Amino acid sequence: MIVTIGMKAFNEEKHIASALSSAVKAVQPFGGEVVLADSGSTDRTVDIAKDFPVRIVQLANPSERSCGAGAQLAFQHARGTYFYLMDGDMVIEPDFLPAAIAFLDAHPEIAGVGGEVRDVNVSNQEFAIRANEMRKDEAWRPGIVDRLDCGGLYRMSALQEIGYFADRNLHAFEEFDLAARLQSRGWRLARIDRLAVHHYGHRTDGYKLLWRRIRTGYSGGAGEVLRGAVGHGHLPIVLRRLGHVRNGLAVIAWWGLLLSSPFWMLPAVAKAGLLLALLIGPVAALALRRSSLNLGVYSFVSWNALALGLVTGFLRKRVSPEQPLAALILREPSPRQIRLSA
Repeated sequence: MIVTIGMKAFNEEKHIASALSSAVKAVQPFGGEVVLADSGSTDRTVDIAKDFPVRIVQLANPSERSCGAGAQLAFQHARGTYFYLMDGDMVIEPDFLPAAIAFLDAHPEIAGVGGEVRDVNVSNQEFAIRANEMRKDEAWRPGIVDRLDCGGLYRMSALQEIGYFADRNLHAFEEFDLAARLQSRGWRLARIDRLAVHHYGHRTDGYKLLWRRIRTGYSGGAGEVLRGAVGHGHLPIVLRRLGHVRNGLAVIAWWGLLLSSPFWMLPAVAKAGLLLALLIGPVAALALRRSSLNLGVYSFVSWNALALGLVTGFLRKRVSPEQPLAALILREPSPRQIRLSA
């Protein structure tokens, strides 16, 4: 088995057919396999997936649902020499896997390779900001990178060396955590100048999406990554490169200054001026950075949610990330289905 595409999904009935269709087509030239890791969908995701020649596995315990758990569940059932992870709202380009496999074969020091990620939906504030960042951030450009956000093709031998693919405790940043653990062992990551996936994402208003991320624990991802790195070799990489940790600590310090006793002991005029600067200054700075007042205000609210999540995520109870996830095997493709799809 040369390649496995693992797909994590939760209530993706809108996109799952196109996602699976693209994945099945992508692995056909290699006689590969597709594993759908479902996190307990309550819509028609699983029913739709049963029309495709893919293995369907589902979390036995829905309370364990998280981004990291979905990714690790797919990995647990992968048999390929190479493993590609994608979301259930993505469509993979058929030309990417051949180019990525050739690149890994030619560069044995590289553990994983990604390509261009094309966001289809940039209508809400979250994805508009990410689209802007992708144009500036070196992690999204071809060359050696420090992470493979939104998926990549990984060498199975490198993943086995570090013990597990994704930390099942993480509600976000599982790809950054994976990259940090690989790099602490001397592996490198790269992006090639080739379109990999179209990502459809959420069309929910940015503030509604942010509230949902707070409720589901997603906003605590940075704190969970930091907690998981304590006592391990990749901690310096997390502290140096995960900007959400630095931003969260800056916001916590900002609130500390705002609530400190010396601040409230200032004369009324000085207090009012400093308070105005502390409130308006960050919003203005973020608005300039985003070239938009709307996105600046959203970033300010988002950074505060991130700071809260940094604390709650760090304190959240953990289980060993190497402990296998209990799963239900909902469907195994028959040999005949696999032959017909090839």
